[in-house]
Order: sequence, then C-alpha cells, then structure tokens
Amino acid sequence: MILVLGIGNLIMTDDGVGVRVAQRLRDEFRFPPGVTVMDGGTLGLDLLPRLEGVERLLIVDALETGGPPGTVQRLEGEELPVALRTKLSPHQMGLQDLLAVAELQGCCPREMVLWGVQPACIEMGLDLSAPVAAQVDTLIGCALEELAAWGMRPL
Repeated sequence: MILVLGIGNLIMTDDGVGVRVAQRLRDEFRFPPGVTVMDGGTLGLDLLPRLEGVERLLIVDALETGGPPGTVQRLEGEELPVALRTKLSPHQMGLQDLLAVAELQGCCPREMVLWGVQPACIEMGLDLSAPVAAQVDTLIGCALEELAAWGMRPL
C-alpha cells in the first residue's frame, strides 16, 4: 500500500502547503486501489495506525532547505529524520516522532520520500506566500511522478 501524506497547518501560511497539495491530489485525481491520499495536518503520532501496512510513504510538506523561498527539494530514506531535526514548525517534531516510533514498532514503510518546499513565511495567515504558491503545481507533478515510478498512475 502507498500513502501520500500532506503535512502542515493551514492557518500558518506556508506551513499548510503539504495539506493543500494533498487536498488538490484528492480532489483532482482518482487513484487505483492501494493508493491513499491523506491530509495529515498536524496529527503527528496520531497517524501511527495509518502507517500499518504502508510499504511506501510519500510526504509533502514545508521544509527548511537552506535555499530561497520556493526551493523544492526531494529527500528519501535516511535523509528524512536528519532533515526533520531542523524544526520548522511544531508538527515536524510530531512527524519525526511518528517515524521513530513506527521504526521501533516495525511498521515503518520500507520506502519513504519527502517532497518539500522552502517556506517564505510561517505566521498566522490563510494564504500561501507567492514563492510557495507558485510551487504547488510543481509539488503535485513531483508527487504524480513519484507515484508513477512506484507503478501507480491516476485512473
């Protein structure tokens, strides 16, 4: 099973980009059985039961890349926990904990990829900044390409 997980907080400007990408994927595409697209919000450890049986995990989130706002970056496998140590927002601690506990319980997906974008602003607000909003379609394309590489294309 494949889980596409959009992470973030919609009321904290660019922090909500992962959730917005997941919402668009869910609204605009139909995927074959075995692919679940989920708004993970800021649930952290509450997502643990959702990882049971997941072989491949694709996460979309705001990510501290060290680059200019809007920089898109792909991380995989062991790169994820390292990248999540730079806490951009409170939910990333939850995501780091989620992956650590999943590993301990033996339900960590065998393959994990994170597509992230460098935020310009993480303050209270409902709208994405211009540099991040400009990358939403790119992130959707990246997610679709990742799924295609895993043998799953929209129906």
